[in-house]
Amino acid sequence: MAYSESVRAAGDEAGFPFSAVVGQERLQLALILCAVHPGIGGVLVRGEKGTAKSTVVRALAQLLPPVVDESGARPARLVELPVGATEDRVVGSLDLERVLRDGEQAFKPGLLAAAHHGVLYVDEVNLLHDHLVDVLLDAAAMGRVHIERDGVSHTHPARFVLVGTMNPEEGELRPQLLDRFGLTVDVVASRDVDVRMAVVRRRLDYEADPNAFAASYLAADREVAERILTARDRLAAVTLDNVELRRIAALCATFDVDGMRADLVVARTATAHAAWRGATEVTEADVRVAAELALPHRRRRDPFDEPGISEEQLDDAMNQAAEEAARVEGDDSLGKGEAVPPNDGAGPQDSAEQDETDPNSGQTDSVGQDPRDGGPDGPESPDSRPDSGDGPDLPDGPDSPGGGQNPPADPQPSTDRGQGDSSGNRPAREGRVAAPTASLPKPPRWEVPGVGEGAPGRRSRARTRQGRVVHATEDTSTGLHLLGTIFAAVPHQYERGRLTGPLAFAPADLRGAYREGREGNLVVFVVDTSGSMAARDRLSAVANAVVALLRDAYQRRDKVAVITVRGQDAELVLPPTSSVDIAVRRLADLRTGGKTPLAQGLLKARDLLRRERVRDPHRRPLLVLLTDGRATGGTDPVPRARAAARMLARDAVTAMVVDCERGMIRLGLARDIAGELRGGYLQLADLTGDSVAGIVRATTAA
Repeated sequence: MAYSESVRAAGDEAGFPFSAVVGQERLQLALILCAVHPGIGGVLVRGEKGTAKSTVVRALAQLLPPVVDESGARPARLVELPVGATEDRVVGSLDLERVLRDGEQAFKPGLLAAAHHGVLYVDEVNLLHDHLVDVLLDAAAMGRVHIERDGVSHTHPARFVLVGTMNPEEGELRPQLLDRFGLTVDVVASRDVDVRMAVVRRRLDYEADPNAFAASYLAADREVAERILTARDRLAAVTLDNVELRRIAALCATFDVDGMRADLVVARTATAHAAWRGATEVTEADVRVAAELALPHRRRRDPFDEPGISEEQLDDAMNQAAEEAARVEGDDSLGKGEAVPPNDGAGPQDSAEQDETDPNSGQTDSVGQDPRDGGPDGPESPDSRPDSGDGPDLPDGPDSPGGGQNPPADPQPSTDRGQGDSSGNRPAREGRVAAPTASLPKPPRWEVPGVGEGAPGRRSRARTRQGRVVHATEDTSTGLHLLGTIFAAVPHQYERGRLTGPLAFAPADLRGAYREGREGNLVVFVVDTSGSMAARDRLSAVANAVVALLRDAYQRRDKVAVITVRGQDAELVLPPTSSVDIAVRRLADLRTGGKTPLAQGLLKARDLLRRERVRDPHRRPLLVLLTDGRATGGTDPVPRARAAARMLARDAVTAMVVDCERGMIRLGLARDIAGELRGGYLQLADLTGDSVAGIVRATTAA
């Protein structure tokens, strides 16, 4: 089937052409390389809304070659995976209808099977449950899906281009999951006036007459599709010699990335880029393009680290890698077909020989490593970088600005923050909360009592679609409860005419599994930053306490909000968000001093929780108050604070008070507030569940 025929078969109204997209050349290149070599492992697209992310992904599906199956030839599919999809819907499950109707054990394929030889698109992948993200990434790396569940053993091919999009402000992926994506692209709207004009003009022209607009780019899209096919055919013939392989290994070692997945992805991406540009050998330019796409997100070692590599850091790393590559070029005995031995001549061969299986298998990848604090900040170098051949080199469109060429991509924004450490923490300044200064023990797990039905997480008990099976229920949405179904059918066997043989089932016998797991909660931090808390050692201890609690909230998949109490009023400095790392950055900017309007802080938390209850009724709240309880300001500040606490207690808000009072004389006002809240109470020094050694000792040592 010709390319133009497959486009018409996709629908009466033509989609937006791939070649007509303006200003997203880096994203287009990443998608093309994954289409050339699906073993790269997919593309994670991070960025703001309205930057054509979904438009480019949908357009890519039109460029892929037609799929030939038992039904004949058909266009490649774009399969969209919704955030609320279940594991059964994704990987497939037992076909209950055929089991009950025909007595056959049959498998019902899921979305991964539908995406075979196409594109699997996951919008807001950072909101998808972690175990489903793992399933997707495993399938993308291995090219197959193997299912062992409900008494069914089934395997089928699932080779697709995986594309996930996310807005970092809504929460980051865990570093382990970030590492599983082959490539990452940060997209932003161009600030160039000509580019923005071209984007609007092309969109308006498309909306006026989609078919005519698509027809004007038909030749350009056909050329890209043919280049993808040619590059796929050429891929096996592209040579990655030991000069470039050592360059790749040295580059990954310089950035101190975990495991060997980064080396493999860079090698595959560089090979795909060489095939895309029509070459037969991988060069330094191919390696640089691959590094720009495959390494930035792998530097996020700690949950609160910012992903990214500056141009200066990449330049310096490429220079160091060039020195290693030159060592291979200067030694003819190392050859091109064997792995390079270590410097001392002893020990194992170069680690690239560890993967002797199919390059798409992903079997040698290491997963599940714990994130470590910090990350290397490579030295910066002013050296000019070589031409990387960046961009997909798309054919010219009929109305491209700048002489028929697509406008150049915006330079990628630098991730070098200049001030502060690798976690984005800024130096403490007078009148601001001191940045956290120590690695803290894990705080105790607080949870909301009862059983909820909130979003999957790791804090409080909840009824979930995954988790341990508790009992049978008539709701079958969470999977089949086999014993419950049998027990429901047994009393009806005589009336159904069964005397011997297999049980006779009816649809009414079906029973589902009531599963219980964990949910994420909305954790609202009310932090007292008034003058009574302004002693530097106390503020440092409080800052460390809040960061420890935020880290715990991140690991348990909570949403968080931060309210500060100081001066004349309380302020919502961070509305509810899943991006806990933003909360850490906001913490470093909090001002201190003034009176303690504690009542206003509790009332603002109450108003926030009431609004969030309407917006997300299933996400149960947890209030964490860090204060010394010394309410000041206004008339009767202490009684008003207690009255506000009683209002929260009447709303059945689960609360925990962390008493930050220190010194020889203690008034115990924070304990009184905890009593009015009907919540838990502990002192700051006991937050981690240890003795006085907890946070205070860690802060003092730092």
